[in-house]
Amino acid sequence: MALRMVRSATQHASKTMRAGVYHEFGGPITVEDVPRPIAPPGGVVLEVRATGVCRSDWHGWKGHDGDVIAHGLPFTPGHEVSGVVVERGAGVDLPIGARCAAPFILSCGCCRECDRGRATICERQQQPGFTQPGSFAQYVALPRADRNLRVLPDNVSFESAAALGCRFTTAFRAVVQQGRLQAGETLAVFGCGGLGLSAVMVGAATGARVVAVDPSRAARERALELGASSAVDASEGCREAVWAATGYGADVCVECSGAARAVEDACYSARRGGRVVQAGLPLGDERPEVPMARVAGWELEIYGSHGLASHDLPAILDLVATGRLQPDASIQRRVTLQEGCDAIVEMDSESKPGITMIDKL
Repeated sequence: MALRMVRSATQHASKTMRAGVYHEFGGPITVEDVPRPIAPPGGVVLEVRATGVCRSDWHGWKGHDGDVIAHGLPFTPGHEVSGVVVERGAGVDLPIGARCAAPFILSCGCCRECDRGRATICERQQQPGFTQPGSFAQYVALPRADRNLRVLPDNVSFESAAALGCRFTTAFRAVVQQGRLQAGETLAVFGCGGLGLSAVMVGAATGARVVAVDPSRAARERALELGASSAVDASEGCREAVWAATGYGADVCVECSGAARAVEDACYSARRGGRVVQAGLPLGDERPEVPMARVAGWELEIYGSHGLASHDLPAILDLVATGRLQPDASIQRRVTLQEGCDAIVEMDSESKPGITMIDKL
């Protein structure tokens, strides 16, 4: 693949940049002038071209994330990012001008888990928007660049690549790697926000029959538009409805909301010997319960799923480049940096289906 180079859209001699910043958990997120980052050894600075708004950003802003707490305030959110390399630290091979994206987990490559090929649970992982300032900014510094960043195919847009950075990569690992979904099997997706709709699309691209479960009519309708075969109202006997839709229970259930009821529903909607994958994060102090009698008696396989290893990113990029997966279709709103900051705050009161993408920085 020929490397497509892009010139920076701004004069990056400036020592400052615009970034979304919050100074207290749950407080206002405003666009401010802040110091522009410097490329660390082994890392790069990306000029951000697109960055998604994710429920995980809301968790960090609310003070639910230990890494954000440990970093301290003020803080800049954002971890679904694509952009152009404009500065390199020592020892980096990626060229200036390269169009790149990265999974949100930047693994170290030398801990026990990385040695075992489990980069998603790297013991020394770094995450923009959690362990360090994130991508709600004109520029973002990313460490471990050669290991974790991937050059985009020419026909993959910055917006599609940013959408992959968390929710689509998380969905891909949950559905394909942890859930081991095969063509012709049935997949039930619980919660059809950004992550859940991504799981619906990945499942459909895999050739599975997908049942979408959500209490929101708008979310269910959107899931049907994006490839679900049927949609079930989570507030009205969804376990029975999933069984009716699949005929035997779902081969794979992927829980994408973190809601306690949905976690339980996912376990009761799986067939005997089925696979249940937990990808959604619980809301606030909620502590979902797993029905262990059902797990044991029906020999259910229960998996956690968190992100995607950088070495697996080319597989999902290929799905996009060949048209089998179209992340652009799930982008519902394209907004400014301040509007993206406001979208995090709005998650306190509502969860909109589809992706909010910041593409005006």
